[in-house]
Amino acid sequence: MRILYNLLFPVFFLLSAPYYFWKMWRRGGWRRGFSERFGRIEEGKLQALSGAKVLWLHAVSVGEVNVSLQLIAALRPRLAGWKFLVSTTTSTGMGELEKKLPADVQRLYYPVDFPWSVSRALDAARPAAVVLVEAEFWPNFLWQVRARGLPVFLANARVSDKSFRGYRRGAFLFRELFGNFAAVGAQNDADAARLGELGCRANAIYVTGNAKFDAATPTGGATLDVPALLRPLGVPDDAQLLVAGSTHAGEEILLARMFLRLRERFPKLFLVLVPRHFERTAAVVEELRPTGIRLALRTELADGKVSAPGSVDGLLVNTTGELRHFYRHATVVFVGKSLTAKGGQNPIEPGALGKAMIFGPHMENFRPIAAEFMACDGAVQVPDAAALEAAFATLLSDTARRDQLGANALGVVRRNEGAADRTAEMIARALR
Repeated sequence: MRILYNLLFPVFFLLSAPYYFWKMWRRGGWRRGFSERFGRIEEGKLQALSGAKVLWLHAVSVGEVNVSLQLIAALRPRLAGWKFLVSTTTSTGMGELEKKLPADVQRLYYPVDFPWSVSRALDAARPAAVVLVEAEFWPNFLWQVRARGLPVFLANARVSDKSFRGYRRGAFLFRELFGNFAAVGAQNDADAARLGELGCRANAIYVTGNAKFDAATPTGGATLDVPALLRPLGVPDDAQLLVAGSTHAGEEILLARMFLRLRERFPKLFLVLVPRHFERTAAVVEELRPTGIRLALRTELADGKVSAPGSVDGLLVNTTGELRHFYRHATVVFVGKSLTAKGGQNPIEPGALGKAMIFGPHMENFRPIAAEFMACDGAVQVPDAAALEAAFATLLSDTARRDQLGANALGVVRRNEGAADRTAEMIARALR
């Protein structure tokens, strides 16, 4: 099986590499740390880990990075003397690690799944245990970890419909790998059942909840003063902010047109668009040009290039890591990737801030969470763009309804907190 995989993987890598390298180039900063993706760790980078028991946590991108931070905080008092290393796959994930990771926690890019690159990375890090956050399974990494006798944990695990079908088709490869996890923390009963079907041992599966509820809870620290940021644009402090978070292709133009119509009824309305991938900025600006909407860029404000007061209709946020701050000051929130694209984005963040939120019909990646918000009257789900515009109008004109939705959403988040602690206890108990 390994021989076949290692014959096919280079072919897959070569065929897919142009697309992924193009994405990395668009996002910028791809050269920094590039060699780490092939197991070449800069000499001395991981010296602080020398001689210590090391727990390696892998977080694919931004959402998993935030969960990892919660897990590390919960694990520290339980694993005295251990040190921590966090890897990520994306440059946006690395940006979050650089901004948020404590100084004594090391970081690096996860190695591409060639036997030699994985071996180099493991030789450099010398972990005593590995935690995979949510789900990203690379056979060579897991095979080599097992060969070294290291326990591997799966934390905050969820199995989407698409992933479940794929793992079942690849059972000849994945079933053995799933069976080797020391312990698995599933987000809910349905995920636990699926993980059991895929090969995880029944006595290794625990329903720990979704640690993204913990990661979304405001913890104080530095915040962005959004009203002060917007004042130079002529936006009054009592403006109504329509914040569209993590939008995908096709959603921005619909939202821009809705906004222009809605502003005729709500003259203090101001639009904040936050695309999921900031590298789409130029494409979004070009697509919206025919609508006549006037947008300032977040980076222009940071550089002091402020438009004349009252000369713009909205802000296009082309930075990373600031969405939560805009959510905090939103009047109404739209959760992206739910109207014109499938999957949905995280509704927990606006819920944790007690905000009235709306999402479209496509919340497949957050189905149980979206269902709970809906069941508790903590969100509004709409079937199409026309219904979205009507929902915006209703909430913008009804303060009491907004407050009710926000309070109910916050209640959902509060009831689901604690998953990070339960997951940390599961891991620490097994390691002890």
